[in-house]
Amino acid sequence: MSTPAVHMPMPRVPRRRERLQDIPVDRPKRVLLAAPRGYCAGVDRAVIAVEKALERFGAPVYVRKQIVHNIHVVTELEQKGAIFVDEVNEVPEGAHVVFSAHGVSPAVVQSAADRQLQAIDATCPLVTKVHREAVRFARDEFEILLIGHLGHEEVEGTAGEAPEHITIVNSPEEADTVEVRDPSRVVWLSQTTLSVDETMETVRRLRERFPELQDPPSDDICYATQNRQVAIKKVAQGADLVIVVGSANSSNSVRLVEVALEYGAKAAYRVDYADEIRQEWLDGVASVGVTSGASVPEVLVQQVLEDLAAAGYRDVEEVRTAEEDLMFSLPKELRQSSGEHRGGRVRA
Repeated sequence: MSTPAVHMPMPRVPRRRERLQDIPVDRPKRVLLAAPRGYCAGVDRAVIAVEKALERFGAPVYVRKQIVHNIHVVTELEQKGAIFVDEVNEVPEGAHVVFSAHGVSPAVVQSAADRQLQAIDATCPLVTKVHREAVRFARDEFEILLIGHLGHEEVEGTAGEAPEHITIVNSPEEADTVEVRDPSRVVWLSQTTLSVDETMETVRRLRERFPELQDPPSDDICYATQNRQVAIKKVAQGADLVIVVGSANSSNSVRLVEVALEYGAKAAYRVDYADEIRQEWLDGVASVGVTSGASVPEVLVQQVLEDLAAAGYRDVEEVRTAEEDLMFSLPKELRQSSGEHRGGRVRA
């Protein structure tokens, strides 16, 4: 059986560049390192799921879309034997396929079953919670206003649970124009990786138009997204520059840049790798804030800190605003009675 063509864009390999220079500034140089940062429990679970599937079933293991939105993680898993595809119809019949942390619609699940694929669902449990809320509200004949970014995999998966009941609200501005059939039976849900502040502004505008708008039974924006935004808000107040490590298609990483600028950082940039930091960003900069999105391995942050140290930013102060100890079980297809875990966050 031949392997189908794969259309995922190849991640960029980090390029070599000249070492950052230690140019004096008018104040002592320091780094404000946000905590929490980096991997959340849902991302850790999803990445381990692919690794365990490769160990148990052998390569190749197919993954629909990127398992998490980080090009470094995708590259490493490709090197171990994972093959990333756009859709399940690219996977050979009967093969193992992992659904990404962002979740999939029932139609994708059915398509995998029709091809007799051995599906492993690595959807983040917090995303699954939103799916269940959508199903329940649709069953009760509510119209659901799903706050999220049109085209994002998570939004597509959630909307697919009840497409006839869900309208996507892409921004606060769209809240001013969206129409509903019955203003007395409307509820809002949201993508888990949005800006908390922007989501609440969208909800405020929706409620002005639809006073009977109901809230979800619990907060949809995930704990990790909120914690990282709270931490960068505090860091930004004392930072001349903020560097966010994360990929361009990572919604929560992009939001961290926006939040940093909104809360006082004079400049903020997103990088995939330390080698993308430009010397001119550091001109006149005494304090550099550093954080990373929820799908970013800590090794990438440490590389940033090493490069900054070479430029004289050796004094690192951790700014901690929360402790995280949430653990998620591995997908049921990968659990063993012995109990597998890594890093104290994921257990079988």
